[in-house]
Amino acid sequence: MTQKLTPKQLAELAVRATSIRRNIVSMVTEAKSGHPGGSLSAADMLAVLYFAEMKVDPANPTDAGRDRFVLSKGHGAPVLYATLAEKGYLPAAELLTLRKIDSRLQGHPEMKHIPGIDMSTGSLGQGLSAANGMALAGKLDARDYRVYALLGDGELEEGQIWEAAMFAAHYKLDNLTAFVDFNGLQIDGPVAEVMSPLPIPEKWQAFGWHVLIIDGHDYNAIYDAIQTAKTVKGKPTMIVAKTIKGKGVCQMENVADWHGKAPSREECTKFLAELEDLKDK
Repeated sequence: MTQKLTPKQLAELAVRATSIRRNIVSMVTEAKSGHPGGSLSAADMLAVLYFAEMKVDPANPTDAGRDRFVLSKGHGAPVLYATLAEKGYLPAAELLTLRKIDSRLQGHPEMKHIPGIDMSTGSLGQGLSAANGMALAGKLDARDYRVYALLGDGELEEGQIWEAAMFAAHYKLDNLTAFVDFNGLQIDGPVAEVMSPLPIPEKWQAFGWHVLIIDGHDYNAIYDAIQTAKTVKGKPTMIVAKTIKGKGVCQMENVADWHGKAPSREECTKFLAELEDLKDK
């Protein structure tokens, strides 16, 4: 049975995701560097995780029973920072310190000084291994928390991803749910041309994972996939989420150049207005 969100929940998620996207654009513009394209493509998935699913509490960010989230594609830090601020872990004003020399919000997530960050990430391919360790620890400690990880599709070109895939299946980590942000683009162009990891669903199935394919911008589809993953026993679940790079900003959508380029001040103003209009539709 498909599990759907209520109209009230859907409306809240639309507002949350738009706020997250607006903050991504603002903080990357202020920093004059960063990765907006893949942050915008992941905003809807993080909105559902943090506002409709995960057991987390900003007042107690180190609670041993909390669900865990690992941003394996660590360069997408703006979407995680914006989500944490939206959830109440960080003051929204701090987002504009992104990549400043004395800021906690560096170009990749850092767990020592930022509440709500469960793993420092940045070297592509390593985050899934860390998520595996958290999931295995949960099983060994008889904890009922769940672990979520977000991977980039270009990140699947890293060999460590496939070692981690074998590990998770071998140890039957059914408390682990991962997402691939399948927007089809990386910094050098289409993933299929740079170093093709395709076909993505079939590869994860071959490595022993339960695989679901969804629209990564459909809140109900994201939520239903998460609920389905919780019913799968004896294997981890990979949710292959088809997304649009730069989602929400027409000038950025499906353009590889926006993988790691900051908007100008003028572009920022235009993009923020576009996102505000999107929220009202």
